[in-house]
Amino acid sequence: MKKIIWIALTSFVLGLLAATYIFVYLPEKKAPEPSLQAKTSSSGLASNLFASPAEARPDLDFVKISEKVGPAVVKIVSQKVIKRNVPEMGGQDWPFEDFWDRFFGRQRDREQEYRSEAQGSGFVISSDGYIITNNHIVEKAAKVTVTAGDQSYTAKVVGTDPRSDLALIKIEGKNLPSVELGDSSQAKVGEWVLAIGNPFGMEHTVTSGIVSAKGRQLGTGMNAPDYQDFIQTDAAINMGNSGGPLVNMKGEVIGITSNILTPSGGNIGIGFAIPSNLAKKVIAQLKEKGRVVRGYLGVSIIPITEDEKKLLNLTSSKGAVVNSVEADGPAEKAGLKRYDVIIEINRQPVETPNDLKFKIADLNPGTKVDIKFIRDGKEMTLTATITELEPQEEKETSTALEKDLGMSVTAITPNMARRYGLQTREGLLITEVRRYTEADQKGIEPRDIILEVNRRRVTSVAEFKGILSKAKSGDPVMLLIRRESDGETQDSIVTLRIP
Repeated sequence: MKKIIWIALTSFVLGLLAATYIFVYLPEKKAPEPSLQAKTSSSGLASNLFASPAEARPDLDFVKISEKVGPAVVKIVSQKVIKRNVPEMGGQDWPFEDFWDRFFGRQRDREQEYRSEAQGSGFVISSDGYIITNNHIVEKAAKVTVTAGDQSYTAKVVGTDPRSDLALIKIEGKNLPSVELGDSSQAKVGEWVLAIGNPFGMEHTVTSGIVSAKGRQLGTGMNAPDYQDFIQTDAAINMGNSGGPLVNMKGEVIGITSNILTPSGGNIGIGFAIPSNLAKKVIAQLKEKGRVVRGYLGVSIIPITEDEKKLLNLTSSKGAVVNSVEADGPAEKAGLKRYDVIIEINRQPVETPNDLKFKIADLNPGTKVDIKFIRDGKEMTLTATITELEPQEEKETSTALEKDLGMSVTAITPNMARRYGLQTREGLLITEVRRYTEADQKGIEPRDIILEVNRRRVTSVAEFKGILSKAKSGDPVMLLIRRESDGETQDSIVTLRIP
């Protein structure tokens, strides 16, 4: 019996020691690691989806880049003067207006000045005060004020280039913070960029994004310039950012912000910057000459679609189809014709119409250029002598006609067509219709286009005046008027009498 009790007591003590070991000592050991597969999966997920402070990349240091470039970014305010004709005696409320009209046939007008203000951005490219900005900020400006840091300067406009929407201005200063233009050809789609500027007047705003695309062209709307090779970015750009730098992660300026695509006037993540490589060429000429000299061939060109490829018996979509040839221009003198397909310039392949446009623009006037083209399925070569592209007028001048038809007109230029988004590239743009005249009563409006006068096409004010000079007082004049609205055109015949 004692033996049984001893065995039982011993077993109880041993059980108690075993329980103590299991519940007290084992939990203090490290928990077993998860399986190798689970560990690998978790680690991969963390590295792919979440930024780790321990692994922060020094080449994405937005703070250092902002501190480097920001001091060179300036705010630009330009004051513009707009002149308009207004009734001398205050319009319809003048009690003797009807009396005046009955005896003199029209209102007395006087010229009145209105002042407007444009705000934008720019950046200093040399310590002595040269600044790059957009043409549309400073063109036709009566006064340009630059704010750099806590100081304001009156700037001089060195030169403007509407065709690229670039301008060079200068302030008097020494040892100013400056930045250099980098190589935009090295920019890659998907790389990080910063946009720095003054959106809505809020100075030195920095936004980040990526290069969304390269080589974008916006057509003739949106106030887009003639020469387009935009860098597209989703870095937030708003009104006032125009003219500011687009900076890569090396702190190099690879673009000048210029346009946004928006239905509302605010940022939706589609902004465009002028490539720095294009800006280098333009700014160098503006600094040296005050204007940009470009080569001119005298053709209008269109891209090669699958339809043109088939109809013109082509094997490739690369090149540019000649749409029209300017009379007595370099192309016509050399022998180029409509439907020719230009594929090489000086042994350099032509990829697209835009590519051809830039290649010709880069040539100096007087340069002889070898042009390889395809005509009726056969490759041919000719030599043309490049002339200078006519300087773009900084302002369109409208002319009141000597035999008053109640309107002022100006010849349509490519720049004007681009600026007003016109599909029609020839004719006379009506810039003003005076109240109570026959033209006003018959529904003619500013922005209407005169295509023909007495069934003769007109492309200049001189031609219009020449036709009117043969008409006598009381004679009817038949006009073919075109109105463009929402992308559609409507032509109408309107007859007016010479007063």
